[in-house]
Amino acid sequence: MRRHSEGLAIGVDIGGTCVKLGLVRGRRVLRQFSFETKKVPGKEKLIGAVSAGVRELLRGVPGPLRGVGVGIPGLVLYPEGVVRSCVNLPGWRNVPLRGILSKELRLPIRVDNDVNVMALAEWRLGAGRGAENLVCLTLGTGVGGAIIAEGRLVRGWLGSAGEIGHMPIAERGPRCSCGGTACLERTVGNREILRWVKGRLRAGVKSRMIGLIGGDLRQLTPEVIDRACEQSDPLARAAWSRVGSSVGLALVSVVNLLAPERIVVGGGIAKAGRWLFEPMRKTVKDRVMKGLKGVKVVPALLGTSAGLVGAALLLQEED
Repeated sequence: MRRHSEGLAIGVDIGGTCVKLGLVRGRRVLRQFSFETKKVPGKEKLIGAVSAGVRELLRGVPGPLRGVGVGIPGLVLYPEGVVRSCVNLPGWRNVPLRGILSKELRLPIRVDNDVNVMALAEWRLGAGRGAENLVCLTLGTGVGGAIIAEGRLVRGWLGSAGEIGHMPIAERGPRCSCGGTACLERTVGNREILRWVKGRLRAGVKSRMIGLIGGDLRQLTPEVIDRACEQSDPLARAAWSRVGSSVGLALVSVVNLLAPERIVVGGGIAKAGRWLFEPMRKTVKDRVMKGLKGVKVVPALLGTSAGLVGAALLLQEED
């Protein structure tokens, strides 16, 4: 893919919880706003709200605009911009989002998977800068992945490349929403982490987390586990060690298969920091092929702005 020179673009980050829109130059988000996804139910209303938001951002734009880039948590045919499916957005199946927005806004439009968009941002401007071979991983409610190989974003057949969260990490295990069994996501997704910790607390395992949540397990969050880790809580540290080791095991296969020089890990769960990264790095180092032990596992740098920045960067790529 050839790159255009840097310029102004609008980035749109569509999520199951909220939609963010921003005016972007490089890694800087000059102006942004968001709205809750549930307030505009149905794809027609959501697309209409995105169009209205873009028009609002267009007012007073200080210079020529390259267009609008959109990241969405689903399988996307690129460059056609057709959303094949989207687990967190009911009713989104084979939606020609690029075509609809092009007609509505009369602007160049690019649409891609949200983790591809995050990877593009980290690769060009963040923790992956300078790498020709890179894997990006997001850890949150789900587990997403994206691949940069030989200086190109790999989208694969039907836009399905990079689904690291749906790699099986055991022969048997729980069924996954993807149709598979024992997927990584079913062990290290946000809900699964909380379920594992709550199970041990209900079984009577002592933990500072009980005091932090006032005994109400409904108040347990990854942030509470982080706080307990800082207080040297064994159960909290065991939770992140379990997650780090499981993610590391999946990454061993990724490294041996793709030979990336760097792995960038982001998402809400990655905020656990060293409690997560230390077991992850150890597992990778201990188990990858000898010649690949120099691979670096690093935290993402761009944080919550990665989605907007990466979506805007889509406008710097030719189809």
